[in-house]
Amino acid sequence: MRIERSEDRSESGPSDVTVRLTAWVHGHVQGVGFRWWTRARALELGLVGHATNQPDGRVLVVAEGPGEAVDSLLRLLRGDTTPGRVELVVDDTGPAVGGLVGFVER
Repeated sequence: MRIERSEDRSESGPSDVTVRLTAWVHGHVQGVGFRWWTRARALELGLVGHATNQPDGRVLVVAEGPGEAVDSLLRLLRGDTTPGRVELVVDDTGPAVGGLVGFVER
């Protein structure tokens, strides 16, 4: 079962504005290729950032790029094609911070 946090995306503004997504992905998402899959999707969308395993079993995804691409990645994270089993994605989207190069797995 997938549970989503509903959020008004109108704060993201126009789709060409660069934004930062911070998403905490809960479920069985470590040791199943989830970070690699996330990196591949993010690079396809032209995003920069990282997917990082957390000690408690979650994966932290930080991605920056155009608002439309960031929203697409978030939809993919909540979709049915992810490796493993995503139970919950808690996300926050705000202004880009910068300082990210490429998209890496940590």
